[in-house]
Amino acid sequence: MTPPQTQVFHRGVAAPLLRPNIDTDAIIPSREISRVSKEGLGGAMFAGWRYLSAQASSHVSAQGREPDPEFILNREAYQGASILLAGDNFGCGSSREHAVWALKDFGIRAILAPSFGGIFFNNCALNGILAIELAEAVIQRLAEWAQLDPRVNLLEIDLAAQQILWLEGEKIYFAIEPARRSLLLEGLDSIEATLRQEETITAFEKADRQLRPWVYRFPSD
Repeated sequence: MTPPQTQVFHRGVAAPLLRPNIDTDAIIPSREISRVSKEGLGGAMFAGWRYLSAQASSHVSAQGREPDPEFILNREAYQGASILLAGDNFGCGSSREHAVWALKDFGIRAILAPSFGGIFFNNCALNGILAIELAEAVIQRLAEWAQLDPRVNLLEIDLAAQQILWLEGEKIYFAIEPARRSLLLEGLDSIEATLRQEETITAFEKADRQLRPWVYRFPSD
């Protein structure tokens, strides 16, 4: 299934979650992974932090869990947040792609952090989430500004221009590899990107068959 195309321009509430080394098990605990589908995982995102123990309260949600009012994404000002301001090494740990699926299903469209876990970083691009690396001091400034009035001080991200707009028009430029940018802008995964080179691949195989015919001879049954 083709990942949804990333918006060229996105404007949204930015939620600061600046602790370092948030791993994929924190993003979606293994106990929450009960399906292969990319859909329906948003409710499990940060489950260990978003919910209080059901036994700790007589009033629980329909899912049997009560949201922790202290967790940043449960606070009224951050409802509908679509941008995460994160700490260093975000998405480290196991390679589970469910972590990215859960973030996307919840509504996260961009994550800004000083650095990311390598596999997580690649999975973001393949699933339509823009992962931006910025200096820690810059992210701290953005977080402080956003927190002053989260629903008014929205961040604006222009992927085509590779810039973040904030603070009455001030711009922050970010780097992104051309191939990753193309994947996000066009909504392609790695297979679809490869298939765009189908003619080149076919031509190579034809020439290679003539050059090394023995490679393509399979023993009969």
